[in-house]
Amino acid sequence: MNVHEYQAKALFREFGVAVPDGELATTPEEAERAAKNLATKIVVVKAQVHAGGRGKAGGVKLAKSPAEAKKAASEILGMTLHTPQTPPEGKLVRKVYVEAGSDIAKEYYFAILFDRSAEKFALVASTEGGMEIEVVAEKSPDKILTTFVDANVGLRDYQIRDLGFRLGFDGDLVKKFVPFVRGLFDLYMTKDCSQVEINPLVLTEQGDLLALDGKLNFDDNALYRHPEIAELRDPDEEDPRERAAKEIDLAYVGLDGNIGCMVNGAGLAMATLDMIHYCGGKPANFLDAGGGADKEKVKAAFKLILGDENVEAILVNIFGGIVRCDLIAEGVVAAAADLGVGVPLVVRLQGTKAPEGREILANSGLDITPAETLKDAGELAVAAVKGAA
Repeated sequence: MNVHEYQAKALFREFGVAVPDGELATTPEEAERAAKNLATKIVVVKAQVHAGGRGKAGGVKLAKSPAEAKKAASEILGMTLHTPQTPPEGKLVRKVYVEAGSDIAKEYYFAILFDRSAEKFALVASTEGGMEIEVVAEKSPDKILTTFVDANVGLRDYQIRDLGFRLGFDGDLVKKFVPFVRGLFDLYMTKDCSQVEINPLVLTEQGDLLALDGKLNFDDNALYRHPEIAELRDPDEEDPRERAAKEIDLAYVGLDGNIGCMVNGAGLAMATLDMIHYCGGKPANFLDAGGGADKEKVKAAFKLILGDENVEAILVNIFGGIVRCDLIAEGVVAAAADLGVGVPLVVRLQGTKAPEGREILANSGLDITPAETLKDAGELAVAAVKGAA
């Protein structure tokens, strides 16, 4: 789960991490009032969407007066923002954050995440702040500094000090860096974050460290422990299909292809997407119906897939372990009949009660193409799309 910058900064403050003063606004008039309240020479009006790269897309503007802040907000609010991190259709800006300007001396990058290959927490920093960190990693990998933290030992102050000196900080700045990072790490651990990112982390002309931006991601599986975080969810920023999937306990991620997928098990689902790509096609979604998929869940999954107007074929790939293939087949037949599936349908059933499931499909009277292997399924689905085209 992601949150907006203004929400991230409120949590930063809660854990003692310094951020500029700011106020949320949903109208130009509110932005003007916020600028008056901040009473600084310059304010920054920032689009609040779940995506980076807002500045280059025109979603961040400087204002030297409340009147200019009102004008900037009027230009940003209601715009559709397109950045490398937004979906192709962009994101509609519904709110802005009006923030006090800062006297910036130097910009840095800082993040906390979990490195699965190292099986440790990682503090990632760079002197190249304000830039896309992916570009820095590609062109200047030596500028990416990493400190690993053993979960059994925890973060030690000497590790923060060492990272600060590697960033080129002097002794006085390192002393400020230690509580700054400690607050971020406490936030990361306490709130079950999956990522904390600041880009840029700035050193001001006055010698202070400030989180000029803030990005927080949270582990969805831990939200039951944090109702206060769950309340920060913004439905407007989520894919409506993914939101609908959560309500019926389906794992769904929308993609930009045209072959809808319904699979049980995350690993098999990923393999199915890979196979579609291998066969020359593009999947429209990741959908894991889970090990306990039943007739009703299959129908709900079909409805979700068919809600995507880009879908030109559907591939059902089920391995019957816990779930029985005959029950899945009944669900597929019921869904296809009730919903009136008008696109080619390829179904692969393997495992428990698979022969019975195939028989149900064969006797359904519906236009269903059976597949034996995963490669067969991928090739048939891609061929069905090309045939329809």
